Amino acid sequence: MFREANDPVIYFKKKRAEYYSIFQKYCHGATLAHIFGEIICQKLKEPIEQSVYKKTARDLTYEMRTNCESLNGNRSNLEKHILKTLAEKEDFDKYMNYIHNPRDHFKSFIRDEVSRYITDKFRVSVLPKMKENIELLQQKIMKAAHESTEHVQVNSGDVGLWLKSFTQQLSDELIFSVKDLRAVKHDDVDDFSFLEDVIRQELPPVISDISNYTFRPGELLIDHFCQCCWVQCPFCGAVCTNTIENHDGDHSIAFHRVRGINGTYSHSTKNLCADFCTNLVASDQYLYTPDGRFPCRDYRTAGGVYADWSITPDLTEVPYWKWFVCRFQKHLEKYYSKTFERKGKIPDEWRKYSKLDAIESLGQCIYW
Repeated sequence: MFREANDPVIYFKKKRAEYYSIFQKYCHGATLAHIFGEIICQKLKEPIEQSVYKKTARDLTYEMRTNCESLNGNRSNLEKHILKTLAEKEDFDKYMNYIHNPRDHFKSFIRDEVSRYITDKFRVSVLPKMKENIELLQQKIMKAAHESTEHVQVNSGDVGLWLKSFTQQLSDELIFSVKDLRAVKHDDVDDFSFLEDVIRQELPPVISDISNYTFRPGELLIDHFCQCCWVQCPFCGAVCTNTIENHDGDHSIAFHRVRGINGTYSHSTKNLCADFCTNLVASDQYLYTPDGRFPCRDYRTAGGVYADWSITPDLTEVPYWKWFVCRFQKHLEKYYSKTFERKGKIPDEWRKYSKLDAIESLGQCIYW
C-alpha cells in the first residue's frame, strides 16, 4: 500500500496511458480546450464512481431495511433470524462463533444477507438505482459546466475562475478539486463554450465505463445494527439487549441461555452446567469467583461483571437452547473437554424438542 501511494515508478506507470493519450491528441492537432475537457472527464471518473456507489449503497440500505425480512426490524429481530439460520444449517463451528464472538457473527451474517439480496435483485433493483444515480450526477456536472461558463463570461474571468466555480458547484457530490488538475497545463484555455461542449461529448463514454460495483451497503447496515451494547452475561454469555453501547443502568436480556453452552461448569468438577441463569439466581447455589464464594441469589455482591447485570428469577426457558444442548451435546463436551453429567446431567424432557420446535420457539424472543 505504501509503494502504491509513494513509488514514483508505479505512479508514472499508472499515468503512462493518460500522458500518451494527451500526446496523441496534440499530434493530431487537437485544441488545448479539447484536450483539457477530456482530461477533466477522465479525472472525474473515479469521484463519480465513489459518489454513485455511496448513493446506491444508501438507497439499497433503505430498501433492504424495508423489504429484507431479517433486516427490517431491530437488532432483536435480526438475532432471531441469525438463530433460525444457525438451527437450519446445524453448523457447530458457526454456533461457537456466534456464542463467543457475537459482534463478528452479526457482521458476517449481515454481509451474507446483503450479498444475497444484491445478487437476487441486481437487474430489477440495483442496476436501475445505479443508472438513475449516474444520470442525475451527469446532469449536475453539465449544469455546473454551463453555469461556470456563464460565470466566467459575465466576469471576464479566466480558466482558473471557471475551474473554481465548476469544482465548488460539485463539492457536495464529488471529491474533486482544482488540485486534481495541477499537473495539466491549462492556462491558455479561453474558449469555455467549446470546453463545455467537449465535456458534454466526452462525459457519457467515461460514465458508461463505470462497471466495478464495489458499493458496500452492508457496512451501513452493520453500523446501524452494531452500534449498541455487546456486553455478555457473566453466567451464560447472552448479549445485553440495550441499543446504546455505553448505556446507563444495568445490562439485561429477556431470555437467557443454558449456561453450559459457553463452557460454564460446576465448581471443582468437570461437569458443564445444564441450567439457566434465571433459575440459578432463585436457587440456594453458590457462585465461585477469584474473590470468594457468593450466594447466587445475591450475585451482585460478587462485584465486577456481576454487579452490572439485572437477572430476574424466571422459570420461562426457551426450548431453542434445550434443543441445541441435546443436538450438540457431544460437540460441546469435546469442545470444552468437559461433560454433561451428575449435577450437569441434561434433563430427559429436553430431548423431546425437535429442530422445528426450537425454531418456532424463537417467536417468544421478539423482544430480545
